[in-house]
Amino acid sequence: MDKRRIETDCIHAGYSPKNGEPRAIPIIQSTTFKYDSSEEMGRLFDLQGQGYFYTRLQNPTNDAVAAKIAALEGGAGAALTASGQAAAFYAVFNICEAGGHVVSSSAVYGGTFNLFSVTLKKLGISVTFVDPDAPAAEIEAAFRPETRALFAETLANPSLVVLDIAKFAGIAHKMGVPLIVDNTFPTPVNCRPIDFGADIVMHSTSKYMDGHAVALGGAVVDSGRFDWAASGKFPGLTEPDPSYHGTVYTESFGATAYINKLVLQLMRDLGSVPSPFNSFLLGVGLETLALRVERHCANALAVARFLKEHPKVSFVNYPGLPGSKYYALAQQYMPKGTCGVISFGVKGGRQAAVRFMDALKLISIATHVADSKTCVLHPAGTTHRQLSSEELARCGIGEDMVRLSVGIEHIDDLIADLAQALEN
Repeated sequence: MDKRRIETDCIHAGYSPKNGEPRAIPIIQSTTFKYDSSEEMGRLFDLQGQGYFYTRLQNPTNDAVAAKIAALEGGAGAALTASGQAAAFYAVFNICEAGGHVVSSSAVYGGTFNLFSVTLKKLGISVTFVDPDAPAAEIEAAFRPETRALFAETLANPSLVVLDIAKFAGIAHKMGVPLIVDNTFPTPVNCRPIDFGADIVMHSTSKYMDGHAVALGGAVVDSGRFDWAASGKFPGLTEPDPSYHGTVYTESFGATAYINKLVLQLMRDLGSVPSPFNSFLLGVGLETLALRVERHCANALAVARFLKEHPKVSFVNYPGLPGSKYYALAQQYMPKGTCGVISFGVKGGRQAAVRFMDALKLISIATHVADSKTCVLHPAGTTHRQLSSEELARCGIGEDMVRLSVGIEHIDDLIADLAQALEN
């Protein structure tokens, strides 16, 4: 048949049962796999055979769900990780080692900001943060000879800055490095960054992809389009790996060199593999992703309109709202909708914001976002608490900002709860 729509791939991609096999992706909850001879297993370790031998590297359940996500993003291959944080780390560390440098948008999730500014520094990797709205020439000026990647979020958490993906891809490729994009908030239902030039896409699958806040997870997707050899900056991919029989990943795996190196080298040495049961739960969540994202976006737009007109709200930041600074970019890259997350300010600053949140009855305060239940968070006091006032400002986060993740409940019930809480 012709190329399938994403709604169909949410259900069918990644796993095609044969005659008499389970219709649902089976849970292969085993660490190890049995073989009849040492020679057979040895061939797997030499990368000369097909099969599974240890779940830290590969597992049939994990691989089926990873293949589904790769199909949804239009990638050549993907790997699952135990969390979104692990996915962010692996995506960068796979091509950047001690002495390397990364240029990153400053409008990123607080955990990512800390990973880049503190933890990677301990590993000898430096990161320069840039304003994603800056002119291309200003972003290019942040690059160094040792720069190995440009990183950004398609829709920043929680500031909701919309990335000009084509601009960032053009900069990255001009500088001979890949563009790595965190596409957690829009999901491939609303935006496929690879279609606009991104090379690597990562997700915290704990969010919309799971959809029910039941399983931590992450994913890294390889577009298969970046020419690692032509760049000349990535010997880890283009020269023999002494830790794996002298394998040259670009020669052995071609378009999927990057994702195979991530699995064979980083997963082998560092772990961070998801449980097959968590991957199964993720696979179940993915089947309804397109339906849920549509409802999240419809509810969020209605809530944004309500908040925009409320006298106790100082500002509303939602790219899907006409008048938003990022409305035009959102229409360009995410014409079907952005996501269910809104950031807004409560007049009166931090104390007023906290008082509003404490008065909510249906909506819960939770350190999460992007699942079926509506929840709120005060970013400056929680997820971004470790940042200084200056760093908060660079991330676009104010003391009065509330992050509201709109779920899939009935819209009238959500607005009623918000209205009563704002009156307290």
